[in-house]
Amino acid sequence: MRAVALGGGHGLHATLSALRRLTPDVTAVVTVADDGGSSGRLRRELGLLPPGDLRQALAALAAAEDGGTLWAEVFQHRFGGTGALTGHAVGNLLLAGLFEVLGDPVAGLDEAARLLGISGRVLPMSVEPLEIEAEVTGLDNGNGEAVSRIRGQVAVASTPGQVRRISLHNPGRPHQPPIACPEAVEAVLNADAVFLGPGSWFTSVLPHLLVPDLHDALVRTTATKVVILNLMPQPGETAGFSPEQHLHVLFEHAPRLKVDAVIADRDSVPTPVRLRRAADSLGGRAHLASVAAPGRMGRHDPDALADCVREALGLSEGKEEGQ
Repeated sequence: MRAVALGGGHGLHATLSALRRLTPDVTAVVTVADDGGSSGRLRRELGLLPPGDLRQALAALAAAEDGGTLWAEVFQHRFGGTGALTGHAVGNLLLAGLFEVLGDPVAGLDEAARLLGISGRVLPMSVEPLEIEAEVTGLDNGNGEAVSRIRGQVAVASTPGQVRRISLHNPGRPHQPPIACPEAVEAVLNADAVFLGPGSWFTSVLPHLLVPDLHDALVRTTATKVVILNLMPQPGETAGFSPEQHLHVLFEHAPRLKVDAVIADRDSVPTPVRLRRAADSLGGRAHLASVAAPGRMGRHDPDALADCVREALGLSEGKEEGQ
């Protein structure tokens, strides 16, 4: 099975960890709008793609069942101290070096994958650093419905207001649409199964739908399309959101997108009938199962998630939820 997962950060890490249990042919398509921490510093100082989410995806595909290889551990190691290297992850610096030496982020990621012994592939959604702009309400104390515009992934992810809608821009070409990574478009078109989520909904999941060529590939692909929902709302981005509201926002940003399956944690869905109705409106079917990791709030269990993905794709004879 050729599986493609789109996202960023810990959410994409969860999907990749599950998919590794099902197939060695996994491609991660990763958001490139991060502007905080080590990634933000390297982006500002060197003008490169922010490497943090790309590093996380590589580490997820490299991790072994016994805890991971040495190189995967080193890749994730962050420097301490108080100097210039403080807070930088080794993998971020290595990717930045590969991007500069090879002059091509896709070639750099492929080389890093070889170093880590990965059978899958990690690709950026665009080969240019992008910027998120959000329409947010609740920031004006005098008018709770007034719309404010804020820019930057960190600002959007940490806003005390309510994000309503996002757009995606290339700061170097503000009046032109973002350009998709051609290899990412090809991967989506040739996939057997494509996955969106979980993750920060407005800053890691939805941005992929705002890159025109990537959006068109997601609409056109014959792959089975699966949305994996978060275990809980995220303060700022999706505070107060029900599971079905996540799907509603997805549809608002990509009205032509249809999905085949929606995976959600059974204990995170207060009203299953509403979620099933929302999934049906997108052309898909809701699959509810216990996919949360015990004792790890907000994290998916990779084995349980893999089992649910297997059922959603019709790869196993599982008992239907609710029966």
